[in-house]
Amino acid sequence: MARSGKATSKGFSEAPADKRRQVPHFHGHRERLRKKFREHGADSLADYELLELLLFRSIPRRDVKPLAKKLIAEFGSLSEVLAASISRLEKAGGLSENSAADLKIVQAAATAMTGGQVRGKTVLGSWQQVLEYCRIAMAFEEREQFRLLFLDKKNQLIRDEVQQVGTVDHTPVYPREVVRRALELSATAIILVHNHPSGDPTPSRADIAMTHTIIEIAKPMGITVHDHIIIARDGHASMKGLQLI
Repeated sequence: MARSGKATSKGFSEAPADKRRQVPHFHGHRERLRKKFREHGADSLADYELLELLLFRSIPRRDVKPLAKKLIAEFGSLSEVLAASISRLEKAGGLSENSAADLKIVQAAATAMTGGQVRGKTVLGSWQQVLEYCRIAMAFEEREQFRLLFLDKKNQLIRDEVQQVGTVDHTPVYPREVVRRALELSATAIILVHNHPSGDPTPSRADIAMTHTIIEIAKPMGITVHDHIIIARDGHASMKGLQLI
């Protein structure tokens, strides 16, 4: 009986080409991308390539380039992918719960890192870092959050707390609770922050009225409201900068 395949000098036959182990078309791509990152840094990579690098560890045996591109197209940017909820990542990208959770861990680490750059420093002298921290923490949330930055007499950050979480276009705020918490922490100043999931950071009439109510209650207690910042995907608004307070 004739053998299939080609005889070799060692006296055995090679398997037919179609039965040989097929090398994936993305073979070597992961190492090339890692090398590009090592040698040229993150600025040399597109958003989807950075996302690929993050997905490599969660999904070790799959070409994740199409998935990374799909997620960026779905959410708009790497920041928005990381900020998306686990359920949305599972639904939109077909990620497993564990893979989606891995991306959320990256977001949590980024928030903690930027928060550490602000904590213990004079906040009014580190304003750009404050804005960057708030953007990472809140800009791409699907629901409104009302956050408070409590400052001491040197305007150093004592505590950062999310006081309320609301709906896509409203967060209940209780001015007396804001002032009570500031007194508990011995804060002498506060910065109010909330996000607009709509993407437009323009303050609403309700935002302005609520801010003035907090200022009126806080002032007799010796607590200064430095600003009310509204964070959105498309930027931010400062009520103080807009001369609304």
